[in-house]
Amino acid sequence: MRPRNATGDSFFAWDGDVLVLNILGKPAAGRDAIGKPKGTQLKVSVTAAPQAGKATDHMLRFLAPLFGVAVADIEVVFGQENVNKQLRIRAPKKLPAVFGTVPPPPP
Repeated sequence: MRPRNATGDSFFAWDGDVLVLNILGKPAAGRDAIGKPKGTQLKVSVTAAPQAGKATDHMLRFLAPLFGVAVADIEVVFGQENVNKQLRIRAPKKLPAVFGTVPPPPP
């Protein structure tokens, strides 16, 4: 099992070409949006209601194009039905602005 603190004191970390991302979800929001980092989590709001993991599924569909990947390239490590979740995004082609000038993954 992967350690839950894989990102250290940041909301993300690289594991090879995989981006490990800690999320603080906000379901049933007014709009889909990426917020600001809050501690070791990135706030992500989605319009979907928190029912049986549907908000998480909606979040993956929202995030996939922002990272330039298919939904199938995003794995929910934990938190499918929880506001606290960790995602693994395989080989993202781009990063949303909240990442700033983040160096690419190590070769």
